[in-house]
Amino acid sequence: MARYSIDEFVAATVQKDLNEGLFELESARMLEINLNGMIWTKMGSMVAYHGHIKFEREGIMEQGVGKFLKKMVTGEGAKLTKATGQGKLYLADSGKSIQILRLQGESIFINGNDLLAFEPSIQWDIRMMKQLSAMFAGGLFNVRLEGQGMIAITSHFEPLTLIVHPGYPVCTDPNATIAWSGNLSPRIKTDMQLKTFIGRGSGESFQMEFDGEGFVVIQPFEEVIFQGAG
Repeated sequence: MARYSIDEFVAATVQKDLNEGLFELESARMLEINLNGMIWTKMGSMVAYHGHIKFEREGIMEQGVGKFLKKMVTGEGAKLTKATGQGKLYLADSGKSIQILRLQGESIFINGNDLLAFEPSIQWDIRMMKQLSAMFAGGLFNVRLEGQGMIAITSHFEPLTLIVHPGYPVCTDPNATIAWSGNLSPRIKTDMQLKTFIGRGSGESFQMEFDGEGFVVIQPFEEVIFQGAG
């Protein structure tokens, strides 16, 4: 096979069946879903599919009035698409790295912008960090997922997980924080000197503080998911 030929390119990049089940990583940034039923996906994340798959935007009241009202506040980032049918579905999100997690009764919080897909067996709810709503336009929302099933999350580049121990809190930049264990409840910590010096939108002046027993996942990138107020 000639070097740099089309045949060589196709052989190197062709889709491969890994027989790993429902979720497979075709690459670090491409998720394959072997669909036979229904899956929830982030709106706009479908890049290709084959088979008989129907895409349906989440109904306004499908998850009940409580989640509808939260979505009215949190905006586009939490909107989902329901993919139903049989075939192979390929998802990606702006070239971000993808991680697959299997929940086995645990719970986890995911930044609403970093949730790519999850099984319908997973229970989920939108949570707002009320402390931030007064500081940033739109506040900061996340999704709590719990139960049995597969989920896929995204990050800019490779994520890093920090272990949290009681009495030894971990502080993170809200723009770099993508997930944390479901038993942790972060509080917002404000450095007034940095706030005055740098400006209200700075991650250094506003931090998420995690204390207890669990973990927090960060990315080496500050994603602007909300705008500074004022």
